[in-house]
Formats: sequence, C-alpha cells, structure tokens
Amino acid sequence: MATDKTILRALRGETQTVPPVWLMRQAGRYLPEYRATRAKAGDFLSLCYNPELAAEVTLQPIRRYGFDAAILFADILLLPQALGADLWFVTGEGPRLSTITDAAGLARLKGRDDIHEVLSPVYETVRTVARDLPPETTLIGFAGAPWTVATYMIAGRGTPDQAPAHKLKDTDRATFTALIDLLTEATIEYLSCQVEAGAEVVKLFDSWAGSLKGQDFDDFCLTPAKRIIAALKARHPGLPVIAFPREAGARYVGFARATGADCVALDNSVSADWAAENVQVDGCVQGNLDPKLMVTGGQALAEETRRIRDAFAGGPHIFNLGHGITPDADPENVHVMLEALRG
Repeated sequence: MATDKTILRALRGETQTVPPVWLMRQAGRYLPEYRATRAKAGDFLSLCYNPELAAEVTLQPIRRYGFDAAILFADILLLPQALGADLWFVTGEGPRLSTITDAAGLARLKGRDDIHEVLSPVYETVRTVARDLPPETTLIGFAGAPWTVATYMIAGRGTPDQAPAHKLKDTDRATFTALIDLLTEATIEYLSCQVEAGAEVVKLFDSWAGSLKGQDFDDFCLTPAKRIIAALKARHPGLPVIAFPREAGARYVGFARATGADCVALDNSVSADWAAENVQVDGCVQGNLDPKLMVTGGQALAEETRRIRDAFAGGPHIFNLGHGITPDADPENVHVMLEALRG
C-alpha cells in the first residue's frame, strides 16, 4: 500500500491544502461510456458479475476525471443474493428480492461462509482494478450496512420509509436481530475478501440509517458498524474504514469514536460549518456537496464547492457528494467542481 496517497493521508488524520476527491456513484449512468459498457453486458447484474466489464466501468471515471480514488463497481444487494435471496432488477423501477418476513424465511438463508462462490467475480474485479489503477489512486471496496440491506430483504424492494423492516423489528425482534447478526457476520467476510483482493479502504453504506431512532439506532446502526470495523481491523491492521450513516443528523456526532471508523461521510442535510465544529473534531469527514448541483452546475456549483472546501479546511477532509451522483448529472459539471476545488 502506497501510504502517500492523498486519500490515505486524509484517513490518517492529515489536513491537506487541497482535499482529495471522489464521488459516490462516480461510475454510473451519467457517463456515456458507462452506458455503452452496460449495453455490452446486457443487464445490470450481468455487468456486476463480469469482472472485465465491472473493472472497466470502475476505471472509466478515473480516466476521465483523475479522481483520487476509485470505488469498486458492484451493488449492495449482491450480498443477500449470495446468502440465498432471489434478486432481479426491473427496468426503470430498481431491485426486487424474495422477502424475509419470519424465522422460517431466515432459516432458508445460507451461512456467512457460503457466500464466496457467488461473490468470487466481485473479488476478481477488485484484483483487476488494483492491477490497472494509476499508482496515486486509492481503491475503495464497499458493502451495504446490515440495517440498510435488511430493509431491502424484508420489503423485497426499496421503500420510502422502510416500514416493513420497522414492522418486523417491532413485532418479531428476535428474528430481526438474527437477520442483522447474519448480515453483520457476512459483511465482515465479504469486505475482508475485498481487502485481500486489493482494496485499500472500505466503506460501509447505511443509506437508511436516518429512519432509526433512539435505542434502535444504537442497536442496528451503530453496534453492527462497530462489530464490522473491529473485526476488519483485527484481520487487517491499519485498514481505514469510512462509515456513512446517511441522514443520521445529530447522531453523526461521536459516531467515529463509537464505531472506530476512520472517517464519517456526511449527507447534505447537515451544513459543512456545523459538521466541522461537531463531527470533524473527531477526525476525517467526507462530503458533502448537494448532488443536485451536479445537474444544475454553473456558478452556484463552483461557489458551493469552494465553501465546503473552506469550511472543512481546518482538519482532515475528503471532498465528495452528500449522496450519489444522479443519472441526469452533466459530466461537464464534474470538471467545474474539480476546477473550483483544486483551483
């Protein structure tokens, strides 16, 4: 591992004049080269499980923009598929899964050690990208956090309020907790194999963390993250971990200390000034430009980029969006952002 890479320096707590930058979903539908490669693959899952093509789309934004990190191209729902859930994608609507709604459904899933045959193409993608990345570019692996993955497994699809998962949590807490425990252990194995294949950093995406409140947040967001991070760091000493409990609000405060994360990624519902005062005091933060500005562009994009950079200038910072770049983003606006950031 080249320890002088800018992302790794930020994750070690170093303040840099120009923060390193990458974008969530930087390999995606806003890029014409991605759309061409996906068409070659035939469908989304075929792309995820084709190491050659998945590596290609991982590398495309690095070639176009020179980001400081590449993030593995995959999907958070590959893990439940590896555990035995049926997974398919409906064009224009997103993912669908067979549902886990009771103890019998949970019992039909595989164990944490049985996931690797299905996921072996993902590990091959990591090896390919690690070999072909520019030497200055960091490779980030990732997984969905247990709560977020569970919400899809219980509902069978994405939902606006995660109501089916909350219902199971509240009416059959034993089954729900057992599912979270299985996902926690499987996520450790999955991310560990990504690291062994060449990932230098891993990120844990808890996209629906904001709908957990009070003790539920502690039990099903914070505690699984702490378990995953501790296990990964025990296996891979020095491994940096980024945690993203999206829309955690005030619960961003102290999250790094509570979980052992080296960096907390921030959504754009919190201000950079507030986060600098309350979250960055514990170490590196990542974020948190509004993705809508990648659609509208212009002077507002440049000004907000510089404002966020300056707000976090007193500590370690990785510049990023507050959520993934959207398919309607203008690829030219990424250049506007990079010019404003790097000057």
